[in-house]
Amino acid sequence: MASNLKVSEEKSVPKSVQEMSMNGDEPPSQYLVKGNSFGSVMDSSILIPIPIIDVSLLSSECELEKLRSALSSVGCFQAIGHGMSDSFLDKVREVAKHFFALPEEEKQKYARAVNESEGYGNDRIVSEKQVLDWSYRLTLHVLPKAKRRLFLWPKDPSDFSETLEEFTTTVKSMMDHLLRSMARSLNLEEGSFLDQFGGQSLMMARFNFYPRCSRPDLVLGVKPHTDRSGITVLLQDKEVEGLQVLVDDKWINVPTIPEALLVNIGDQMQIMSNGIFKSILHRVVTNTENLRMSVAMFNEPEPENEIGPVESLTDETRPRLYRNVKNYGVINYKCYQEGKIALETVKIADTSHHK
Repeated sequence: MASNLKVSEEKSVPKSVQEMSMNGDEPPSQYLVKGNSFGSVMDSSILIPIPIIDVSLLSSECELEKLRSALSSVGCFQAIGHGMSDSFLDKVREVAKHFFALPEEEKQKYARAVNESEGYGNDRIVSEKQVLDWSYRLTLHVLPKAKRRLFLWPKDPSDFSETLEEFTTTVKSMMDHLLRSMARSLNLEEGSFLDQFGGQSLMMARFNFYPRCSRPDLVLGVKPHTDRSGITVLLQDKEVEGLQVLVDDKWINVPTIPEALLVNIGDQMQIMSNGIFKSILHRVVTNTENLRMSVAMFNEPEPENEIGPVESLTDETRPRLYRNVKNYGVINYKCYQEGKIALETVKIADTSHHK
């Protein structure tokens, strides 16, 4: 009973990340990455370029081929030509920074409930063995509109809601365009992926804030994970890098390009593409010098929609790798608590005799 109390009241983290960062405190044990489960915190500093793709040129065979190649090798790319001006992207960064700079009691008005992920706060604590992320965030449902809980949308800055509304609309239309292009890049009907998302696909916005950390060699801003989404679009900090992706067992820094949006594939798209597109393992490292922020937009199919590999992507040479699933978000969350890899649990057992 006592341990449940400890977890639910989140007593195991007496000081906030913000306080510890400001005081330059040594991070407590809950934040230390032991190395065995997450690999070295130190990056490999190997430069493998992350592909840059002009979204406005995806009607051309050449750019379409670049898209297919990027998503089947590294699972992500830097998107330019997305139709959002540099000044608008700066505005999105600005409202995020403004909110995180507010006094703590002001931010606490939007605090998430203990057992929920929506709202302002740190990690949800699901186990005493959990390694915590050196970050705090504001997570909001943005689509479908009926799911919005507007009491969690900050009133300060005053243009927060309007800016997020515009960003949501533009990013959603870019995502739909990308999903059609991804299908075309595999010679599929344009709607092959988009139709599986359904007309009421879920979209979450997550504003991430990573304070300075006195021990970046021991602590991560976000632990290694793949996204549960179908597709994720990330607006990075304009100056401070920190995102890394795992390519060929090496952690690669993702450079920050102020006018670009980073697009990465999530688990549900790996399922739909029968493993052709890769859901990339990624993490965020900390640093001693600078605060860092980012804004992630996650798009996933309607939870009740059954998703699965597109039929024409399976044959004798490439057997079906995954079963059809509903509510992948629930599967993913349960696996996370149990330390399992969600994608592995929806794999069809033993396809080895086909190889």
